[in-house]
Amino acid sequence: MTTSTPRKTAADFQPEVMRLFDRYVHGDLSRRGFLEASSKIVAGLAAAEALLLALSPNFAMAQQVAPDHPDITTGYQEFASPNGYGNLRGYLAKPKHANQPLPCVLVVHENRGLNPHIEDITRRLALDNFIAFAPDALFPLGGYPGTEDKARELFPKLDQSKTREDFLSATQALKGIADSTEKMGVVGFCYGGAIANFLATRVPDLTAAVAFYGGAPALEEVKHIKAEMLIHHASKDERLLAGWPKYEAALKEAGLAYQGFIYEGVEHGFNNDTTPRYDSAAATLAWKRTIDLFNRRLR
Repeated sequence: MTTSTPRKTAADFQPEVMRLFDRYVHGDLSRRGFLEASSKIVAGLAAAEALLLALSPNFAMAQQVAPDHPDITTGYQEFASPNGYGNLRGYLAKPKHANQPLPCVLVVHENRGLNPHIEDITRRLALDNFIAFAPDALFPLGGYPGTEDKARELFPKLDQSKTREDFLSATQALKGIADSTEKMGVVGFCYGGAIANFLATRVPDLTAAVAFYGGAPALEEVKHIKAEMLIHHASKDERLLAGWPKYEAALKEAGLAYQGFIYEGVEHGFNNDTTPRYDSAAATLAWKRTIDLFNRRLR
């Protein structure tokens, strides 16, 4: 009888290591910088290399919905960019046997592009009876390159002002998808959480917006939000938590419908089940709250 190696969690790593990894993930520390700094904690470069491997995504281990799941259809769909790129591309997942038009959810990836984890998230939404569409911000640069390290190198090359306009175009493309009710929500993670907050200030017919550990929008723009907002943060995410009180105050001042939750004892990225930062209890609860909001506001 064989036994599998227990899956590592954030608790298996020293807090200093997790802080270094957060800086690496967000581009504040190079790969070399992470290895050099962490090698001083784990006693050696070889140990630091093994550490980074252990912290990096394992997409196959975490896949919840297979691309060929019998109850959904999946594929890539292109839409026009306003920035002279030609067409952009996203991943579309739909329930296979829907007998009526369905609401749409835009899925916005982390700062790595449309990787297998975000495609899996998109398929999960299709199983929950939504039409889900996940654009790839990296498509103008060739698309998600197949590895996280290569994606990490590509992402800073994007012109973020143009990329934000492309996500606005994606909301328009979503409205035109066949069998859609045109009721629309958005969910984003990390970088995508910030994009979800941004889109809420710019898309007046967005009905519900969910930001998983994303940066706040420009506070002077909060008054333009029409969507009901759901904000998820991690208690150990000091960088983003620092901005939450002012964002929440702006939501209150504007009289907007919102809920904000801080999940105790978890790291930034707690919903991403491909890495040790994943926390099952927090992720399950946050995802339930997300689907409950979409069901309540989009149906």
